[in-house]
Amino acid sequence: MIQDLKDTLNLPKTSFPMRGNLVEREPKRIEHWEKTQVYECIIERDQARAGELFIMHDGPPFTNGDVHIGTALNKTLKDSILRYKRLKGFVCPNVPGWDSHGLPIEHKVMTELRQKGDDKLEPAEVRKACADFASKFLDVMRDQFRRLGVWADWKQQYWTIEPDYEAEELIAFAHVVEQDLIYRSKKPVYWSIPCKTALAEAEIEYKEKTSPSIYVRFAVNNPDKIGETSGLYTVIWTTTPWTLPANLAVAAGPNIEYVIVTADGDRYLVAKSLAESLIEAAKLENATIGERVLKGSELEGLICQHPFIDRESPLVLADYVTTDSGTGLVHTAPGHGLDDYLTGLKHGFEVYCPLDDNACYVDDGKVPTELVGLSTLEVKGRAPANKGVLQIIENNGSLLSLSPYKHQYPHCWRSKTPVIFRAMDQWFIALDKDGMRQKALGALERVDFIPDWGIKRIGAAVETRPDWCISRQRSWGVPIPAFYDADGEAYIDAKVVRAVAEKVRKEGSQIWFEQSAEDILLGVDLPEDWPAASELKPGRDTLDVWIDSACSQHGVLAKHPDLRRPADLYLEGSDQHRGWFQSSLWFGIFTHGDAPFKQLVTHGYIVNEDGSKISKSDGTKTKPQTSDAYIKKFGADVVRLWICSQDFRGDIPVSDKLIKNVGNTYRTLRNTFRFLIGNLYDFDWGKDAVAPDALTPLDAWALHHTGLLVKDVEVAYERYEFHRAYQLIANFVSITLSATYHDILKDRLYTWSPASPERRSSQTALHQIFETLVTVLSPMLPFTTDEAWSYFKEDQDFVEDAIALRHWPALGDYFEHPEPYKRLNEVLGFKQEQVNDVLEGLRQDKKIGQSLDARVKIRISDGHPMAAVLSAISSEFLAELFIVSSVEVETTPEAGSLEVTAQAAEVTGWVRCPRSWKWVPELVETDVWGAVSSQSAQALADIQNA
Repeated sequence: MIQDLKDTLNLPKTSFPMRGNLVEREPKRIEHWEKTQVYECIIERDQARAGELFIMHDGPPFTNGDVHIGTALNKTLKDSILRYKRLKGFVCPNVPGWDSHGLPIEHKVMTELRQKGDDKLEPAEVRKACADFASKFLDVMRDQFRRLGVWADWKQQYWTIEPDYEAEELIAFAHVVEQDLIYRSKKPVYWSIPCKTALAEAEIEYKEKTSPSIYVRFAVNNPDKIGETSGLYTVIWTTTPWTLPANLAVAAGPNIEYVIVTADGDRYLVAKSLAESLIEAAKLENATIGERVLKGSELEGLICQHPFIDRESPLVLADYVTTDSGTGLVHTAPGHGLDDYLTGLKHGFEVYCPLDDNACYVDDGKVPTELVGLSTLEVKGRAPANKGVLQIIENNGSLLSLSPYKHQYPHCWRSKTPVIFRAMDQWFIALDKDGMRQKALGALERVDFIPDWGIKRIGAAVETRPDWCISRQRSWGVPIPAFYDADGEAYIDAKVVRAVAEKVRKEGSQIWFEQSAEDILLGVDLPEDWPAASELKPGRDTLDVWIDSACSQHGVLAKHPDLRRPADLYLEGSDQHRGWFQSSLWFGIFTHGDAPFKQLVTHGYIVNEDGSKISKSDGTKTKPQTSDAYIKKFGADVVRLWICSQDFRGDIPVSDKLIKNVGNTYRTLRNTFRFLIGNLYDFDWGKDAVAPDALTPLDAWALHHTGLLVKDVEVAYERYEFHRAYQLIANFVSITLSATYHDILKDRLYTWSPASPERRSSQTALHQIFETLVTVLSPMLPFTTDEAWSYFKEDQDFVEDAIALRHWPALGDYFEHPEPYKRLNEVLGFKQEQVNDVLEGLRQDKKIGQSLDARVKIRISDGHPMAAVLSAISSEFLAELFIVSSVEVETTPEAGSLEVTAQAAEVTGWVRCPRSWKWVPELVETDVWGAVSSQSAQALADIQNA
């Protein structure tokens, strides 16, 4: 043989690397995108056409650390959706945002300052330190999002601490003031002791806590009211002993039945259904339960005596009292609970809260001396205030029982400590005034939810939310533009707020903390009932940070020239039903009368592989992984593919092992791209493509399969079911292409004449499949698809025809081949069910090495459904489909007959072609290459004559 036959094969040729090497290669793609300004090209294209807008409004992430893997989940989903929508022809500007005010940043900054011994700064100085901190991490997070492959208009980003944004927030707030929805009241609110501030519901997380469960007796001063004599006590149960100094009443349920338990001469009034549990908990010896039954309504008017303070606690009625636990009689402290507060308002009780900002008892002449200065803050599960109260009631005999009690209790999301309920003067938004709550619930009915249970979650939160406490005792935030006179009287007015907003727009909100009220109000027309500006002081409370991000609809969606309100989509984690989703809804109702979103999509949390929580504020010693940490291990595209492979509607476990598993799929996808590109090295669509009706049945089958894939993936993308799209594409690539079509095709591609009609037909199909596959994968794999496309185009610096500028595949004639698809599906199914096992048996018996070494014979009844199908296909094509050297089909009139046999071609006297490795009856001599099969001889002659 004169020349190596291997050199005559049409083997794939491409420089597209087999190994992704994403960690090193992806940053170069980012440089390429920036060099070619491909995102700017998208914006220019969109501005030049009148396409339909699709607005995904970016909920601003908090700039207080590296991008957490959970935030990467959120950004990847958003970016993938927008990439898909652009393929579908929508104009999709992506204006990213940043949220930087609030407790988390101030808490970190103050912690750092304390460590330096520099925590006595004035508010204006603290704010400057917070701004520097936020700015540093904004730069860090932006770079990490870009490394993840997120495309956005970073030059037009919005930031909640910018003066223009703050001004728009104050203007939105003025609208709420103007509707008389803002009021000031002394009400119990969640209070974070370490952070010294009120908290919103969205800043609360529930954790298990062990509390002291106590039964305490209150002497009844007027037992004759119910026909009893002295020695009668009411019994309350509580898990917060420290609130007892603030007790002003005992509440009973009007319809609950009560009895008297007698033990050692003392008598205890308790709910009938809870009498036994009291006896057991208090270990009351020789106790008896009286037969007399009293309705709670009969108890009203009893006067109880506070157990250790010279103060009466009247018995009042309240519908919220239950018999689920305790005694059916509730210790009532209006300064330490919302139900208690409402009861206090009803009966004219003082909203009494004897605690300072450090949550320590104050010396107000009412609190026992031994309690003054004790803190309610728990350290290692114990609070000095609890211990002090317990000592008092144990010494005076009021304590009937003490035991540990495990329960879910609200904690501060930042300090991770239990919160307390503390009454203090705060600013609130009235949520029920003028039907606001019903308007909000009505707006939700017009929103599309994914998953659909989202409406129940946010609806329940909206329906049960108390009036919104919007004031925070912090420096780092947008100030509440209220002023106070020397007596502490508060003044707030919508026109004044708007005037302050315009000053903030010019100079920033720092002026509020650096200037006097007289300077701030210079040139502002004050309402007639206000004191002179010289007699006022600016308040120091700041707005709840959720108002910052809630107003992005006002300051960004409604103001940005490329956007519009309402947005088509808000997409965030499930915690935002209590957070940004809800706050945005309320401010949408306040300022525009409707919701700012048409669709709400919710994703779950990223959790550890064992399902345990992992979050940015995780206080455990195991720190959450950042997005960059995973990208440095696996590359952004593998991380993105892993994210898209998950059903984001539930919680998503993460680990190196789980991401590595998806990495295997990534390698299959990449190798598929390489196979497709490599086998198109000598194909020119303009010269070599065959018409749709000239495709071979195998290629028509493959393209029809591809068309079905496009339709199914489109449905999945429309529903944001990326995990479904991932499964469809992975199965298509691994089963339809790699294990079936490509496997069958290799002989045709490598050994047939380069320009044979059959090979050009297959290359036509491969070309269409590549363009289709690379396009439908581009939302999930922007780096790899862009890289593969550039090799396909043989132009590393292209931009005009970038993947991002393409359209969703249009399914024309090339993809419509239902008949060949159906017929070949039946044949390939027959191969899977009947032929493969026979060939595997020969292979196991070591009679053949590969399927090409075999010849197959099929004896089939002419009445069998497959008989007509197999007989209609040439034996040569069947051999190609089965990847064997020959197939013989014999039909028989024998009913029900079906027999598939195979034998090694070698034992039948056939010889193997040294070029194609197929076995044939005889070889043909060639002048240059020696003896080969007739098919190879023709291919070699064509090569020689080319």
